[in-house]
Amino acid sequence: MSGTSLDGVDAALVELGPRDRVTLHTFCSEPYTPDERTRILDAIAGGTARELATLHVWLGERFATAVEHLLREAGITPAQLAFVASHGQTVWHEPGRASLQLGDPAVLAERFGVTVVSDFRSRDVAAGGQGAPLVPIADALLFGHPRHGRALLNIGGMANVTWVPQRGRTDGVVAFDTGPGVAVLDAVVRAVRPDLAYDEDGRLAAQGHPVPGVVDALLAGAFFRAPPPKSTGREAFGEAFAARLRERALAEQPAASPADLVATAVALTVRSIADQVTRWLPKDGERDFLVAGGGARNRTLMRQLAAGLPGWQVGLFADEFFDGDAKEAVAFAFVGWLTLEGRPGNVPSATGARGPRVLGRITPP
Repeated sequence: MSGTSLDGVDAALVELGPRDRVTLHTFCSEPYTPDERTRILDAIAGGTARELATLHVWLGERFATAVEHLLREAGITPAQLAFVASHGQTVWHEPGRASLQLGDPAVLAERFGVTVVSDFRSRDVAAGGQGAPLVPIADALLFGHPRHGRALLNIGGMANVTWVPQRGRTDGVVAFDTGPGVAVLDAVVRAVRPDLAYDEDGRLAAQGHPVPGVVDALLAGAFFRAPPPKSTGREAFGEAFAARLRERALAEQPAASPADLVATAVALTVRSIADQVTRWLPKDGERDFLVAGGGARNRTLMRQLAAGLPGWQVGLFADEFFDGDAKEAVAFAFVGWLTLEGRPGNVPSATGARGPRVLGRITPP
């Protein structure tokens, strides 16, 4: 898994069994270098056909290297793998029209001699859906509460939330992207503090104060007013949006410090999540709320989120299951397994597709 946060490549070794039993055995995360991140961002911003084609192969090699490291750490051989599920790196997501992930699955199939499942989003888009979010199927079948409702939030580059009435049920699921997760925040951090890749533990944001009025103005945008199903990406909430946030903040408060600008970006993420959760999720029943993803490691963000959702019992996904950073990699391993089993991998109420669909393309060994 390589998400919109562009942190790096996550690889999970997962055992899948009857009755949707999933066990995480080994997990590793390999950060992108600044040059690697820049290469991907440049391709997203306007890569040529040649640049996109070579990036597609290079990402395949990068993913294969991550798998090799994972196998060495786990002490197993490629021959012991049943398949590889590769989400790929999203370079364009236009809800309802197209969603493009790069990372050549043929490279993985050739390197390891196993079946590869990839390109999960295209079939949902072809069926009239947005192609995202796709993690809700795993939230519903694996991570919901066994007796009552639960909300599961992932704060990656974008933030997305799933409401599951009860584990094992997909009827009644509500899921959608709430807006920016850490993509805008990290872009602001890198702009005001080039020595930092991100704000570790939210320390810089904790030293500042949000610039008044900026978040209110940004939350008036069309995405935040739209009802679910909805999804988004860096096309809407990326470097350009982060630049607008900085410009607006400095126009309002010319003396704003770097910490103030980062605090404003944190406030945008927190407020957008809290507003969307309050507006669109069911208001009755249990208020169980588990958070995963890179944003869950930002203590300042998490403190503000708990304060912004006073009716919810906000906790960490890791306290209930496993390392929250591994959640999406595990989820796509599960979706890949559903593909090979001939079972649908989308939740139509989350994506807007015309119905359940078996997702992904299969590259033979």
